[in-house]
Amino acid sequence: MLAACGTNKEETPQGGGGQAACDTSKGTLIVGVVAPQSGNLSALGLGIKNSADLAVKQANEKCTVKGYKLALQTEDDQATAQVGAQAATKLSSNPNVVGVIGTLNSSVAQSVQPVLAQKKIAQISPANTNPSLTQGTDYVNSKKRPFETYFRVCTTDALQGPFGATYMVSKAGKKSIATISDGKTYGVGLVDEFSKQATKLGAKIVANEKVGEKDTDFGSVIAKIRTANPDAVYYGGEYPIAGPLSKQMKAAGLNIPLMGGDGIFDGKFIELGGVDGDLATSVGAPTESLASAKAFIDAYKAGGYPEAYSAYGAFSYDAANALIGSLASTLGDSGTWSDDKRADLLKKIGEYKATGATGEVAFDEYGDSTNKLLTVYQVAGKDWKPVETGKYEG
Repeated sequence: MLAACGTNKEETPQGGGGQAACDTSKGTLIVGVVAPQSGNLSALGLGIKNSADLAVKQANEKCTVKGYKLALQTEDDQATAQVGAQAATKLSSNPNVVGVIGTLNSSVAQSVQPVLAQKKIAQISPANTNPSLTQGTDYVNSKKRPFETYFRVCTTDALQGPFGATYMVSKAGKKSIATISDGKTYGVGLVDEFSKQATKLGAKIVANEKVGEKDTDFGSVIAKIRTANPDAVYYGGEYPIAGPLSKQMKAAGLNIPLMGGDGIFDGKFIELGGVDGDLATSVGAPTESLASAKAFIDAYKAGGYPEAYSAYGAFSYDAANALIGSLASTLGDSGTWSDDKRADLLKKIGEYKATGATGEVAFDEYGDSTNKLLTVYQVAGKDWKPVETGKYEG
């Protein structure tokens, strides 16, 4: 049994400190992270990694999992589905891996889910928002959970899209809206949910275009939507495209706000061209405004991480703590980890309830977060400023 629970000799996992006062005689267990550590979305992925690392270090300092040391093993999925599947395969081959925090991208999650599910390895995402990941492809008419191993601590685009549309139409007064997506799972799903609610509220979707995730010149798309005379643009995708798109829109004389979802909610969007008046929705309430997040923020700063925790740091911290807390509950004071504990761990995660950095952390029957809060942010100068926090009530 000790052989199955010893440190993975082929890796040098990151993280894990404060061991002097703890009994770690049973070996090392691994918390995996699958998120982009390089490339255009690394600002978000590094925040996810660092925040999970903080949770692991704190758990070690508190001797949370009796008899064990925890260590973090991070795999860079490069925001690419195929690379994500390879990362999941690598982690799933190690019997010491108790669970995985990730992914960032919903399209990557689609390839990671079945790999981890084969070994009954828990996955808790801090950032995936596509509803089909938890409720199946026909989630509108017939919800069905595809993988019992998959959970998330953020709400979904089934709420985020309509929440953004409600603000855009009812509060900002935009009635003629063009939509653009990057063609990926997250972007297409978000645009679809936004468009349904905007139309329901009386707005008209006057154009629906797509761009490639590697495009840099958006002149032809801007020319097409200009002829439709929109008073706003809604973009489904992430900040590497959204920032330059906003910049080129304004340069072309299309001085209307661009709105997106949590995929554009990062300082990089502003650096790349986002301007005053542009909008984004994101999951949860602003981290800095939550009393429950103060201890996380202070500890993150004290940890000396070179990167910001970014949009999903607090969610990653909560996801890691849900996994670690459930693991501690599964093993108790004297239990020993082995593959046959995976089903028990999944059950404990499903029952997990705590107050985390983001507020209430718990899961419904689909593995979705019970925390449905969302926030609309607006660019003001060089920062995002929250303008409305609430829930989409339908």
